[in-house]
Amino acid sequence: MTGFLTRLLINALAFLITPFFIPGFYLEGVSAAIFAALVWGMINTLIRPLFSFFTFPLQILSLGIFTLVINALMLVLTATLVPGFSILSFSSAFFGAIILSFVSMVLTHLFK
Repeated sequence: MTGFLTRLLINALAFLITPFFIPGFYLEGVSAAIFAALVWGMINTLIRPLFSFFTFPLQILSLGIFTLVINALMLVLTATLVPGFSILSFSSAFFGAIILSFVSMVLTHLFK
């Protein structure tokens, strides 16, 4: 249980840091960040594998670059479901997903 809470807080912190780097990526406070991290985790666990399965040929043809598009789509879906979290454009979602993953990776290594 502590691993889940640690991961949730790391992702929430990543959600709070990302708007400083990406224009068009808006978050209205800590509670929205925690809820967004929770929804993001659920979407990546339940929905992302289906997208990855059905877009596997595109991922092969693009040498894996299409995975970034899937991450951006999952982030747009998260923003749609979470009140207080919005993304203005697909490019903001695309680069936001990259920064979010990077910040989450760095924070995970710092807290281990």
